[in-house]
Amino acid sequence: MYLIAKRFDFSASHQLDLGEGHPCARIHGHNYTVEIILGAEDLDDKGMVLDYGKLAPFKEVVNGLDHRHLNDVLPVEPTAENIAHWLYSQAIELWPNLVFAIRVSETGKTWAEYAR
Repeated sequence: MYLIAKRFDFSASHQLDLGEGHPCARIHGHNYTVEIILGAEDLDDKGMVLDYGKLAPFKEVVNGLDHRHLNDVLPVEPTAENIAHWLYSQAIELWPNLVFAIRVSETGKTWAEYAR
């Protein structure tokens, strides 16, 4: 399988329901990194999985999260895992046969992934 990926960044706040005293229960923010990974068994007639320029609609989805409080804009608890799944559901509507995975990182040392 051929795989390609592109990274997008956004900054946002969130608050997780982890009980009083847990640091993530307070409102806090991250500089998130999102990676979309597309895959195909065969390349198109240009020799590509997909032209990177055609990922602009996904950039708009990610930009919709930028400088927002994620608890207010996402229909799920804004954990990295749920953000990855939600972004996957948005991407799969754009490229149903190509989306392989979405990775979300809140820090340089952590990431969550939702994959088919």
